[in-house]
Amino acid sequence: MSLEVPWFEDFSIGDDLSAVPSVTVTDGYTAIHQMVFGDRSRLPLDQVLSRKVTGQKRSLVNPALVSNIAIGQSTIPTQRVLGNLFYRGLRFHRPVYIGDTLTTTTKVVALRQNAIKPGRPSSGMVGLEMHVVNQEGETVLLFWRCPMVPCKDKDIDTGHNDDLSFMPETIDQQDLLASVPDWNLELLPSLTDEFSPGSVVKVEARDTVTSAPEIVRMTLNLAMTHTDAGRGVYKKRLVYGGHTISLAAAQLSRVLPSLATVLCWYKCDHVAPVFEQDILSSVITVKGETPAGKGKILDLGIEVFAERGAEAPEPGSDIKVLDWQLAVLVGGKHV
Repeated sequence: MSLEVPWFEDFSIGDDLSAVPSVTVTDGYTAIHQMVFGDRSRLPLDQVLSRKVTGQKRSLVNPALVSNIAIGQSTIPTQRVLGNLFYRGLRFHRPVYIGDTLTTTTKVVALRQNAIKPGRPSSGMVGLEMHVVNQEGETVLLFWRCPMVPCKDKDIDTGHNDDLSFMPETIDQQDLLASVPDWNLELLPSLTDEFSPGSVVKVEARDTVTSAPEIVRMTLNLAMTHTDAGRGVYKKRLVYGGHTISLAAAQLSRVLPSLATVLCWYKCDHVAPVFEQDILSSVITVKGETPAGKGKILDLGIEVFAERGAEAPEPGSDIKVLDWQLAVLVGGKHV
């Protein structure tokens, strides 16, 4: 496939769309990420603690920043995207530290046209597999995502009808344990009873979505709907999905001081659009815990809700916009 901006009918299974620059993660990237999201995860913020816990001289990079860079690198095929529907099976195989260089390979693995309806332009779902490596060629991330892309011919029937369910919503327990780094987790604050299995934690502090186009540009995201209001179906810039996820991660960090890192996203569904100036809130459910060396793995479900004014598309409150199932690593002297 050429590097011209593709429509849905331009894709073929096996297309390799990896012609993007590699990115070296610098202090500048982390500063911008922190300015926009206000994440309170200790290790990326505290260089002294990071060295003691990880044993590395270089500071740990927030996993939300890593995933944002990786997603941005994968947007050659999704420049015309109407919206990214979901992520599946995203696992952090190893931590990223300041100075690491990330390279993402993006391949088309499934195509499914949406049902043709009178008066609605044709579009389809593109299953993408992303493989992210560092400068040593070591796998950092492997995951799948599914954007919805319009057809150039508004009435075309491409016949694409692939089953998208092969993209995994689960991660094998042994694979997850293999992602747990050998860190001194006892140096982190103790886990409180508030995060015991079955608990539901509503984060009181909400966040207003700002600086959305700036994050898109910083991460090299090419999706036009995020920077050009005229490209989207709502005639307003659509907020990049990773922006919503990063705010949810920041809200988690405020109520979980023992958080060491995010290990995986089992699944993450964008169930409604997000717009600038939306006010987002999170509800966290603790679904289970697993011992992991000197720490614990917590399985979490995070639902994110938006409140938006009458001037916005689809105004209202308590609009569910995100369903995120993930696993995090926590530490503390309780272990």
